[in-house]
Amino acid sequence: MLLLVLAIASLGLAVYLLGEVATLPARQRQGSIRRAANYGHSRRLVNPFAQTAGFRERAMGPAVTSLARVVLRVSPKSTVESINLKLLGAGLGRSFSPTAFLATKGILAMMGLLLGLIAGGGSGAKGVLIAFGLGLMGLMLPDTVLTFKARTRRDRIQAELPDALDLLAVSVEAGLGFDGAITKLTEHMDGPLAEEFALSLGEMRIGESRSEALKKMSERVGSPAMAAFTRAVIQADQLGISLGRILRLQATEARNRRQAAAEERAMKAPIKMLFPTVLFIFPSMFIVILGPAFMNLSKLF
Repeated sequence: MLLLVLAIASLGLAVYLLGEVATLPARQRQGSIRRAANYGHSRRLVNPFAQTAGFRERAMGPAVTSLARVVLRVSPKSTVESINLKLLGAGLGRSFSPTAFLATKGILAMMGLLLGLIAGGGSGAKGVLIAFGLGLMGLMLPDTVLTFKARTRRDRIQAELPDALDLLAVSVEAGLGFDGAITKLTEHMDGPLAEEFALSLGEMRIGESRSEALKKMSERVGSPAMAAFTRAVIQADQLGISLGRILRLQATEARNRRQAAAEERAMKAPIKMLFPTVLFIFPSMFIVILGPAFMNLSKLF
């Protein structure tokens, strides 16, 4: 009975911590907006108690950071930089920090351990094995979801890249600069590729060089087509080659890559359909066709 009460209390605490971690980016963003709104006001007009952090900020912030450090020690191959790059590649870099992601992994692992102990009876080799398995699943689930989201987003970017390069080429040939062409692209296109270009444009506007901004975009996306595009633009800037012609060539190559990828998926489709056909369709056909014959044979014997 005591073990059940302890498990329920721990589960409730884990759910509370998960909610705090999920709402942490929104609360940080609201705090930044509030500080920006009060910037420049006289200190005499500000309530001294308004600057005091609440209990959640004072207690939950260090708890989340400590939990993230523990998870980072458990998986030494992961680093904050690599996790941040994965979050940016999945489109979650602005709404989910690496600390929150690591803390989420730790909370899910603890919930898996508790559920495993409850399911296994709390003792014995079976309970320990179930708890370890569920805890490992909880620890690996965020990485799996993040990898799937990053792969889906990369495929969308690779599919949208030829049209975006065509728009950039038309804008550059019409007399716009590269920054103006990117601005025009972000105005007329939506999706992850437009978000990446908008982020790179913001970096260039705050003083980042064009080559560094494009290299960072290529690292975030992780697509071979995007890497080829950034290399071509950087070389065109360094050698003084016509940017419009380079963009036209890159658009053609990106379109050829998209067609080749579609043909590859089409060629893989029959092989992927073979397994469900053998496992589900053929047995049903055999039962429908050969079932009456076996029934007639059983009557004869």
